[in-house]
Amino acid sequence: MLFLLKEEMALQELTRRLATVITHVDEIMQQEVRPLVAVDIIEQLHRQFAILSGGRGKDGAPIITFPEFVGFKHIPEEDFLNVMTYLTSIPRECGKSLSTEDETLKNIAKDKVSVEAASIGFVIVIDRRRDKWSSIKASLTRIAVAFPGNLQLIFILRPSRLIQRTFTDIGIKYYQDEFKMKVPIIMLNSVSDLHGYIDKSQLTQELGGTLEYRHSQWINHRTAIENFALTLKNTAQMLQTFGSCLAMTELPRGMLSTEDLLMSHTRQQDKLQDELKLLGEQGTTLLSCIQEPTTKNPTRKLNHSELENIATMERLLVQLDETEKVFSQFWSEHHLKLNQCLQLQRFEHNFYKVKLALENLLEELAEFTGIGDSVMHVEQLLKEHKKLEEKGQESLEKAQLLALAGDQLIQDHHYSVDSIRPQCVELRHLCDDFINENKKKHDTLGKSLELHRQLDKVSQWCEAGIYLLASQAVDKCQSREGVDIALNDIEAFLGTAKEYRLLNPKEFYNKFELILTVDIKAKAQKVLQKLSDVQEIFHKRQVSLMKLAAKQTRPVQPVAPHPESSPKWVSPKTNQPSALAPLPRTSEEPHTETDLNSLEKEDDGTKFEVKNEEIFTRSHDDGNPELEHLDREDLSPRKETHSIYYVLENKNHASHKSNKRIENILQTKLPRVHCFKNGVLSEYDM
Repeated sequence: MLFLLKEEMALQELTRRLATVITHVDEIMQQEVRPLVAVDIIEQLHRQFAILSGGRGKDGAPIITFPEFVGFKHIPEEDFLNVMTYLTSIPRECGKSLSTEDETLKNIAKDKVSVEAASIGFVIVIDRRRDKWSSIKASLTRIAVAFPGNLQLIFILRPSRLIQRTFTDIGIKYYQDEFKMKVPIIMLNSVSDLHGYIDKSQLTQELGGTLEYRHSQWINHRTAIENFALTLKNTAQMLQTFGSCLAMTELPRGMLSTEDLLMSHTRQQDKLQDELKLLGEQGTTLLSCIQEPTTKNPTRKLNHSELENIATMERLLVQLDETEKVFSQFWSEHHLKLNQCLQLQRFEHNFYKVKLALENLLEELAEFTGIGDSVMHVEQLLKEHKKLEEKGQESLEKAQLLALAGDQLIQDHHYSVDSIRPQCVELRHLCDDFINENKKKHDTLGKSLELHRQLDKVSQWCEAGIYLLASQAVDKCQSREGVDIALNDIEAFLGTAKEYRLLNPKEFYNKFELILTVDIKAKAQKVLQKLSDVQEIFHKRQVSLMKLAAKQTRPVQPVAPHPESSPKWVSPKTNQPSALAPLPRTSEEPHTETDLNSLEKEDDGTKFEVKNEEIFTRSHDDGNPELEHLDREDLSPRKETHSIYYVLENKNHASHKSNKRIENILQTKLPRVHCFKNGVLSEYDM
């Protein structure tokens, strides 16, 4: 998996960088040149037959001083070589570390001379003022044979006794070629002569200089520095081992096991972190001790040996800082991996719980199929749906929060992104499915409620329309004023269709098509057919009244209705244009379609009512023979009811002969349809 590869790369990076730290520590301490430390040659150093005081020649060359030492020629060759190797490596140690660590160059730029110390060469000062020529000869011989560095100059302070001085002058001339020295050997009679070559500030007090040098302190500082470097190296190696152990640990599968492992690794890391912190404190303390002379006396200047020790400590502290950074980075990645493992286990645990809850809610929602068959039934279904919606809110909120938590894990570059992302997508799909299905169900029930309320409004409007038509007294329509009042009442009533927001059949079908079940469709067809019939009746009544207004010259016999069967309908005050009143039709304009399935053919009842109206309109003048057809035709109660209405409406305009015929027809038809709108029939007293 990707996270395993990432951890392997993190371990490789830790190992590589810690190996680099170890290498740098060895380079700083010159372990590749001399695997020696001060503690290994502590006795030879304490004998003080050679010292690195920290003084410099005029061109910056380090000065190694051979103080007066009785028995110099008896020093073992190995001891001499070890001391010379150790002393000559210290300036190179500072110079090499400067060249490999750019950051520290800024800290000790004032000590640039140390960088070139090894390449410039060393200046040797041999003090044999109290010794013999034989000692000078032994010193030169050993230097020529075993000195590990480059030489620039050799200064020799002659023996103070005359005879030894003479032997020295003769011996130098005689053994010059034997020494095989390629550098000048300058014989000096006194320290004042030496001051002409080397500044007094670069010479110790034994040589008449002002340079402060304490050999025991120098050994202590070197020993402490090397011990610090060794501890740092061992710590880096230990961190390599610990990192490998962490990287090879298999991730547990359970949350509790993962939590235990995380706590165990954290305790080990804290312990190592404390050790690194303690080592850093020790290094800082040692650096402060080396810098102590300047702390106590700001005017005092540190010698080059002290500056070299400071530079070495600064380089080592840089490597310690690098070690801390490398391990902290590795630990951060390992800790992140363990945390992400725990986060993934918690996420998946919550995911399956929430998923199951949402799936159960969707199943309940799928079983909620009813849309109601009346206003009361739909309202009850809406209450039940509301309870189901409230029941699902908690699971829905948990799922949404869990999806957001998953998104955060993805943004945090979780190692299991490929597993978390599809689960977040699935959660959101489940939430969307629940929300959409819930909204769809709510919208369906809302549409159903609107449909049933609309059907109820249409039925109420039709009932009110029929009541209006039945309440219009025929005797009041014999005058132009009465006709105008009747027309205004009809026009005002048709205007109320806008207040009721009544739709025509086609609009009704387009709006509620998706929820029209077989039962609701049948109910809607019945109500809309009734609406169409009532509108058609109103249209015919308007046509008839307008014809009466045009023929006011003809005598009209008033017929008064029974008082108890003629309730008055109070027309609205506002006279609004009817939203549903049909416009005057031409021969090319079809009637409004009412069939909800095809909307292509007119209702047979409407055609029959139109036919009745045409028949009675023509019977006003000529006694239309089609009246006999109505008498012969076997009609349904509904069509008979409309036919009777048209007969009653046009009775007052027919001829005497036709009126006789109409009365015969009514006597035949009324017993069959007495149950249809008694208010309409009782308007006319025959």
